Amino acid sequence: MLTDLVVSAVCLTAYYRLTQQKRSGRTQLFFRLYFLLMGLATLFGGIIGHGFLYLFSFAWKLPGWIISMFSIALIERSSIEHAKSLVHPRIGKFFLALNIVELFTVMAITIYTLDFQWVEFHSGYGLLAIVLTFHGFVYLKTRDPGSGIIIMGVLVASIAALIFMNEVSINIWFNHIDLSHMLMAVAAYLLYRGARLLKDQ
Repeated sequence: MLTDLVVSAVCLTAYYRLTQQKRSGRTQLFFRLYFLLMGLATLFGGIIGHGFLYLFSFAWKLPGWIISMFSIALIERSSIEHAKSLVHPRIGKFFLALNIVELFTVMAITIYTLDFQWVEFHSGYGLLAIVLTFHGFVYLKTRDPGSGIIIMGVLVASIAALIFMNEVSINIWFNHIDLSHMLMAVAAYLLYRGARLLKDQ
């Protein structure tokens, strides 16, 4: 529960600080909303999904899961928007449409099955197939420092996911969930730093 709240604090602080920058454009708007929703998702997940789930049914995990899925969709859209000027217009439109279709398809499956693996699939697809790919492309084309740091953030998030899935623990007091959450907080900070440094395309 406590490590969920650490992730939430990093994300909500990132949202506040990016809002203070007052940068316009969809890339920045979607990035800010990503941090807001991820902060709320981990706050809800930490308090209800982990801390006090014994007072509720398992289905109460769904709100946190769904909010986090929307947040991943938003960082995907931010990445696509950032690269749009460098790719063919049809490519940008295709992936923006796919973003919506994939989100609602996987969300429907998640609600039906109550299986967290679909949330993991959505996050993995969003971060690796979309965010990493589009920011990798931007970095290769423009050496955008923001994209470079975002790539680092995605790689740290991937390590966090591997630790969670393989249940790599330090001890019973700091298990795989805690360790993955702390790495998620580091990843969120890197994504925030990257968002601040993104060049206007």
